[in-house]
Amino acid sequence: MPMPPDAELETFDYTDFGVGIRFLAQKLVDDDWIPDTVLGVVRGGLFVAAGIAYALDIKDVRHVNVEFYTDAGETLPEPMLIGQEPYLADLGGKKVLVADDVADTGATLHFVRKLLPADAAVRVAVLYSKPATTYLPELAWRNTDKWIRFPWIQVPPVRVEAAGRSSV
Repeated sequence: MPMPPDAELETFDYTDFGVGIRFLAQKLVDDDWIPDTVLGVVRGGLFVAAGIAYALDIKDVRHVNVEFYTDAGETLPEPMLIGQEPYLADLGGKKVLVADDVADTGATLHFVRKLLPADAAVRVAVLYSKPATTYLPELAWRNTDKWIRFPWIQVPPVRVEAAGRSSV
């Protein structure tokens, strides 16, 4: 499925990224809930996790590599781990902030939550939440029902562009 036309997109740029990250970090400070660990959901959540970790001076930043979306509006039947399952057992009893770019269907966030120890105090922070999500994050900078064009995906990957060129 191709990317929707520009008029149907929520456009998000790097200035928005800085504002959104500071908003999320400030909310955590205001709530007096500073995580012990920030867990980024790969890929878009890596940017969010790193930004929040820097904003809060958190050194324990981890990631979980989950695939669900395969293209704009296309998903696998269910989320799945890519690569080795991360070691998260040591997070029991700790405050864990799961960071992602968007809570769309909620499937990925439910999947990630099941990977964490039951006794971990978990909150989810996203830049965007969508009305149809089944996992309502504790923190969201914005809400939208549109497909979001993040700055890191505004153009096709270099290898996709290169594959489309003919060799002369």
